Amino acid sequence: MAQRKNSTDLTELLLKCMAEPNPMLSMLEWLCAQLMEAEGSGLVGAEKNAHNSSRCDYRRGYRPRRLDTRVGTMYLMVPKLRSRGYVPFFVTERKRSEAALIQVVQEAFVQGVSTRKMEKLARSLGIANLSRSQVSKMTKGLNEQVREFRSRSLADSRYPVLWTDALYEKVRVDGRVVSMAILIVCGVNE
Repeated sequence: MAQRKNSTDLTELLLKCMAEPNPMLSMLEWLCAQLMEAEGSGLVGAEKNAHNSSRCDYRRGYRPRRLDTRVGTMYLMVPKLRSRGYVPFFVTERKRSEAALIQVVQEAFVQGVSTRKMEKLARSLGIANLSRSQVSKMTKGLNEQVREFRSRSLADSRYPVLWTDALYEKVRVDGRVVSMAILIVCGVNE
């Protein structure tokens, strides 16, 4: 009897999700909510609204957390615990899909796409909102990486063979994209 009730509940959920504008996103939101509740109950040591003598923590509401996925943007209600912070296992920072999104934004920035045009790019990828400040945060580390690469020491190795070449590329200079000659040097160390 319990199994029949569970299958009926699941069927109702699927019908409800299919009526949504983005059914895959609705089903993913439901699945994430179920996973967070189960994981939260395991950390607390008791189900929601249940008394248990072996309880090791207490719930104290929820906090909203935006999650950008390949399916789209969703807002999760993450359970808060009284004695410690809780981050769901699937929301940890810079998971593969989030890291891939950051790489796409960084590559578009390097190719000369302005931060204002990134919002349109994000919408085409299924992400509802990507502000200019978020783009700036994602790309701010690029200049530091370039600075580190350019100032690294090459004194530790000898390069008996060098190849040099030049080509013109569009590069970002002082916030503008311009065509510039770039010298390419490839060396073979010992």
